[in-house]
Amino acid sequence: MTSPSTPTLDPHRATSDSTLVRAARQLPTTHTPVWFMRQAGRSLPEYREVRRDVPMLTACRTPELVTEITLQPVRRHGVDAAIFFSDIVVPLMAVGVDLDIVAGTGPVIAEPIRTRADLDRLPELTPEHVPDIAESVRLLVGELGHTPLIGFAGAPFTLASYLVEGGPSKNHERTKALMHGDPQLWSDLCARLAQISGAFLRVQAEAGASAVQLFDSWAGHLSRADYLRHVEPHSRTVLEGVGDLGVPRIHFGVGTGELLPAMADAGADVIGIDYRVSLADGAQRAGGRYAVQGNLDPALLFAPWEPLAARVREIVDEGREAPGHIFNLGHGVLPDTDPTVLTRVVELVHEHSAR
Repeated sequence: MTSPSTPTLDPHRATSDSTLVRAARQLPTTHTPVWFMRQAGRSLPEYREVRRDVPMLTACRTPELVTEITLQPVRRHGVDAAIFFSDIVVPLMAVGVDLDIVAGTGPVIAEPIRTRADLDRLPELTPEHVPDIAESVRLLVGELGHTPLIGFAGAPFTLASYLVEGGPSKNHERTKALMHGDPQLWSDLCARLAQISGAFLRVQAEAGASAVQLFDSWAGHLSRADYLRHVEPHSRTVLEGVGDLGVPRIHFGVGTGELLPAMADAGADVIGIDYRVSLADGAQRAGGRYAVQGNLDPALLFAPWEPLAARVREIVDEGREAPGHIFNLGHGVLPDTDPTVLTRVVELVHEHSAR
């Protein structure tokens, strides 16, 4: 046991000089770091094997399984970072929301939140709600050594949409109706979710995660005006809430090309750019002051190697013009992706960027 006089080791020191952390901090790197959203998942046969007969939310709350699944793509692909295996609804489950992840559908909420009384059922998140998450991170940090671990959480708007709609939605009718029909309740709901997401990120970073990413999967369904008024302040709260921990913060949304200036202003160190906008245009829209992450179209992983390789090189070259660049997809790995293609992409990014 550590005595009061024994100095506490900084869990981030081992990864402070990693290419991912250096790129996020706009420092020179020997090559462009690369990792893939959803790299730990359905595209890997070893993942399907360990997840056999294990429900998703059970896997997310079992430290030994989280550790193994998170490590799988690092072993197989040689990526420059691991992404914590979890789901954006895990912290909602942890505070008592009755939900399930239904195969082929996604998260389904038993009792949606649509009234003030419903909001009263949603408590704040404390570390005591998620001791298994901290334990999983500690196990991973011990296994990863000098390879950084990225923690993550869902952004308030995306979590709010799941809670209000009761599950995934194509049009977000109830979400937008609440946002405009009862803006005070909407703001209070998002403020509560900002606390939950911020606390979830903080648990991961304090346990040793080297960086964190805030996912706003549904923000692209908003106008810029609605985003600025009803969403950006709450995402800012999450990102600012972990700013004192000194870990790079990545902010990513899907279909958010028009929102990139506002997302950048929310306070992240790295702006994720999806495949609908070129990396160069996205970096410029974000003001040219931020490191960027992205942005190969996941569907191109199914193309023949030569056009795929040409696009990978183009993205690496575009990234040289940004203050820092982390290579990634413009969204997550698709389930039917050939894992050997991902490995080849990693090798090509390393090779081409090191020239």
